[in-house]
Amino acid sequence: MTQTLLSFGHGYSGRALDRLLLPQGWRVIGTTRSEEKASALMARGVEPRIWPGADMTPALDAATHLLISASPDDGSDPVLDALLEQITARASQFAWVGYLSTTGVYGDHGGEWVDETAPLTPATKRGQARVTAEAAWQAIPHLPLHIFRLAGIYGPGRGPFAKVRSGSARRIIKDGQVFSRTHVADIARVLAASIAKPNPGAIYNVCDDDPAPPQDVIAYAAELLGLPVPEAVQFENAEMTPMARSFYAESKKVRNDRIKDELGVELLFPDYRSGLRALLAQDDGA
Repeated sequence: MTQTLLSFGHGYSGRALDRLLLPQGWRVIGTTRSEEKASALMARGVEPRIWPGADMTPALDAATHLLISASPDDGSDPVLDALLEQITARASQFAWVGYLSTTGVYGDHGGEWVDETAPLTPATKRGQARVTAEAAWQAIPHLPLHIFRLAGIYGPGRGPFAKVRSGSARRIIKDGQVFSRTHVADIARVLAASIAKPNPGAIYNVCDDDPAPPQDVIAYAAELLGLPVPEAVQFENAEMTPMARSFYAESKKVRNDRIKDELGVELLFPDYRSGLRALLAQDDGA
């Protein structure tokens, strides 16, 4: 039987995973919202479905594995809102189901360490929506669910270099603020390792080994480019969108021992320095 991944919201992380699966002979079906994105998926060997809109019954019938990257919509999970009954009826059909969540479910821990057992005390509406969505997926009987709580994602096309080059980057300073982050290639490696070694009910933090203040990342990017380090701006005085400001409501360092101990993952980019050096070597303009 052909292994078939049905990926809802097949975006940045999903494409990183299909780079690993397609060469192994997997069939990958990915949902997207536009004809343009559907054409791009088809060009890379993914079977696109424009959804909402398409009848997902044939894809669900074929799927051996599910990946859910779609984010909550108005506080509820869009996949379950539309397809809960169909997914529940097929729960035992799937060998593996992965839900991409966020470390934002932990909320603010004052810069201290958290692991997968930490209480879920989200400080933002986005984090609360993820807690709700996680619980909704966990409530489906017999579903071989795996939850992946992702730290801040970067990678090709999503690095700080463009802003540093343009002069628009700022080093926003908030005392004690630290973020965990992860390279998209390491997300794909974690997902592939979990698919190869399913453990229904498992929850994994996906992040690198080096939580760091955001201003340090910007400064290092400038150093790599040989450009002046952007000015420092105190958080209280910084002009920011409400969404950007909300990220600073939480400070924590996220542990990643479980992806190493249980899944045997060796990170390609264990810290932001190695990740940024690789991005610059690729010269992708990120």
